[in-house]
Amino acid sequence: MNNKVRKLTESAMLLGMAVVLELLGKMLIPPMPFGGQLTIVCMLPVVLISYRHGVRWGLLCGFAYSILQMALGAGTVTAAFQPGYFGDETMLLNAFIMCFLDYVLAYTVLGLGGLFRDKMKPGKALCLGSLVALGSRYLCHILSGYVLFSGWAEWFFTQEGFPAWGQSLVNSLSPAGLGLTYSVVYNGLYMIPEMILTAIAAVLISRIPRIKN
Repeated sequence: MNNKVRKLTESAMLLGMAVVLELLGKMLIPPMPFGGQLTIVCMLPVVLISYRHGVRWGLLCGFAYSILQMALGAGTVTAAFQPGYFGDETMLLNAFIMCFLDYVLAYTVLGLGGLFRDKMKPGKALCLGSLVALGSRYLCHILSGYVLFSGWAEWFFTQEGFPAWGQSLVNSLSPAGLGLTYSVVYNGLYMIPEMILTAIAAVLISRIPRIKN
């Protein structure tokens, strides 16, 4: 098997593994009420593609993974184009923004996972690459949440059962500041644990001789 065929085969297998881990996560872990979900490190295979075959190839495979994600989230994507999902006349524009930020860009940037290969030891390189890749995805979701869902911020921080500091934020922040804080907090509830788990798994995976060498 030549290098090109090996790269294609390995990348396809890792993307398939990412999808399987995603589906297992959906079966075992409850989703967040307004989108987003902690998974069983389903993004690590995409990061690994970039680490093994370079950032350019990783970004291309990340884009392919974004298309798969839209297929897996077809219900949400379809609903976004229906009247009433965003509650205003900019429905189509908002739907396209959501698809771009929450899917295409958010998963394509996972291809940054190979940035540190050959610049440090494999464990550190793959761990740091995972944090950069998933951190970039987190930023995409923060931007999407701020642009599209800031209107939920006050309700989110003042809903029954939320800690008292939520009301303090509502009282002290501007609408724009509150919307940004809401997006950081909400998306952080699943993305920060995901980043930590993926970084740990990356260190463990880096000890496999074929990856280490």
